[in-house]
Amino acid sequence: MSTLSFKLPESLLLRLEQESRARRLTKSAVVRAALERELEPAKSARATSCYDLARDLAGSVRKKLPKDLATNPKHMKSFGR
Repeated sequence: MSTLSFKLPESLLLRLEQESRARRLTKSAVVRAALERELEPAKSARATSCYDLARDLAGSVRKKLPKDLATNPKHMKSFGR
């Protein structure tokens, strides 16, 4: 594992130390976990499908529509002409 050094503002260092104590992990482990969380969405965002983005909307407009438009005679009246 490689070593990385960086500077933190005092307030962020205090928060890191508090989180480290609360989780009973080293500061390095907390920083690694935070970096994993921060950098992971960039990879999965490319693989997100349209359905994943609109999953909560799927089926939400069905209330006033028939279950299957093919069963609606008015809809199928001019089909194929």
